[in-house]
Amino acid sequence: MNAQGRGHAGDIDPADQWVFNPNTGSYELRLNPVADDASSGGPYGNSRPTAPRQRRPASESSAPSAPPSSPSASSSSAAEDHDGPPPGTTRLPSQRRRGKQAAATAASGHRAGGAGGGGRGSNRRRAKQGLSRKQKVLRWGGGTLGLLLVAGCTSGYFLYQHFNGNINKVDVGMHNDAVSDGPVNILVIGTDAREGKGNEGYGDAGSVGHADTTFLFHVSADRSNATALSIPRDMITDIPSCPTKQKDGSTKTVPGERQARFNTSLGQSGRDPGCTWRTVEELTGVKINHFMMADFNAVKELSTAVGGVEVCAAKDIDDPKSHLKLKAGKHVLKGEQALAFVRTRHTIGFGSDLSRIELQQQFLSSMIRKMKSGDTLTNPSKLYDLGNAATKALTVDTGIGTVGKLTDLAQDLKRVDTKNITFATVPVVDNPDDPATVVLDEAKATPLFKMVQADKSLTKTKKDKKEKSEEASKAKKVPASEVRVSVTNGGGPAGAAQETANWLANEKGVGAATNDGNAPEQLDKTKLEFSPSQAGQAATLADMLGLPKSALKEQSTGGSSMTLTLGKDFTTPGDPVDAPAKAPDGVQNVHADKNVCAK
Repeated sequence: MNAQGRGHAGDIDPADQWVFNPNTGSYELRLNPVADDASSGGPYGNSRPTAPRQRRPASESSAPSAPPSSPSASSSSAAEDHDGPPPGTTRLPSQRRRGKQAAATAASGHRAGGAGGGGRGSNRRRAKQGLSRKQKVLRWGGGTLGLLLVAGCTSGYFLYQHFNGNINKVDVGMHNDAVSDGPVNILVIGTDAREGKGNEGYGDAGSVGHADTTFLFHVSADRSNATALSIPRDMITDIPSCPTKQKDGSTKTVPGERQARFNTSLGQSGRDPGCTWRTVEELTGVKINHFMMADFNAVKELSTAVGGVEVCAAKDIDDPKSHLKLKAGKHVLKGEQALAFVRTRHTIGFGSDLSRIELQQQFLSSMIRKMKSGDTLTNPSKLYDLGNAATKALTVDTGIGTVGKLTDLAQDLKRVDTKNITFATVPVVDNPDDPATVVLDEAKATPLFKMVQADKSLTKTKKDKKEKSEEASKAKKVPASEVRVSVTNGGGPAGAAQETANWLANEKGVGAATNDGNAPEQLDKTKLEFSPSQAGQAATLADMLGLPKSALKEQSTGGSSMTLTLGKDFTTPGDPVDAPAKAPDGVQNVHADKNVCAK
């Protein structure tokens, strides 16, 4: 097939070889079509002329017709028609022929029963000898494959364009590649905005929307596990200043706000998703790669697209606010019922937003299982509905603002096993100044955030077991009195070097700990440099400070003492620099492969 021309294969346009058969209701491949036996077209009318379109030089187009064909020629033509479609078959136009071949057609090419000279039949070539069965099979196979390839490419292109047109994107001033090495952190925001089709009647009247439901979805560097941290909407936190793109292309900076509800980081005062992005980065210390935002309608459409999402209620639910009524037990929800489930809170748990978060985690876990199931992945109709609903529902950053980029990201992240996805809630306690809000539980939240920063999983994986066995092979520790270390500050809090040296000497009994002032450069991570002969001292000091293995830097030579450089990850002596091996006790979490019941 000539990809640069109009699709001619030799002298024949493949499109002209397909004819509609009214007896079967489908198109059939006609290898040797006859031009003039279908005069009126099919039931849908003629979109193209029924006569063959011949390409001739201008001088030939006005030449007189050839004389009538002989009886023998008519017999030959009749034999050619024998393999054709039954009477009444609607044909697509016949083969287009190039100039000299059309002019060279003989009178013997005229149809049996055709009267008089001239006409189209007189310009046709003499019929070829009948094809063997093998030749027919090869032509059918080649023609069908070609048609499928063309149809597939065409439909794929239009689907791509269709899905691409569905996606909304916002330039939040962060421009990251769709796929990158290392951990991936995606901010998932559910807004309660009433704008947009299907959102009327929900949320606060007249509101432009809040960050009503927010997850920080962290995927490990090796794609073996993922952690989704739910951030309570009523948590009091600081919202930083953020630049926002205006409709006229200009940039407006929205001032920051101290001690505000987290959900006001979106929509309020003109804040866009970039403001929520910056708020979460400042709160958790985790660098975000992308954001995805969806509205009420997304829950209805996505749950319907996958054929419903299974949920479980430990007791009867009758919430007059969300209008959800469910008997105890398992249910498959979609549409309005699914939305009511993720919005309900008044008849479950403590009736708070924290109880609702647990319902949302259950729902999303179940939806992930459904999306990754064979029932969805092998069903073209469901996949189309899911793709259509997802792209319509999503607003994303420019880094993943096309179907191609979203697909690349999805392909990268799909390697995560569902059983290694853990949902957890950022630890909070009641706000003593306002019972309608909560504040961060620093004692539990700080180590949890460190786990995400250090790319540690809340789910035990093979990787964790390997690291544990490596820990056992560390150098043997020496007594504290044998440790010699000089401390410099390369990013820790002001005065941290002196404070750490005092703590090591006075509280830990280290033999020699001195303050060497500020380091020559700022470091993100704390590091301890030592010589091979000081490996035992390094093991002792690492245990005291809770340093990760990555902080230990063995040098070929060294001085009389080791060098400890405090990085931006250092907080205070006694607070481990390394992330804990597991989440603190009391941190609510649920694994995505578990079907828990709402209580």
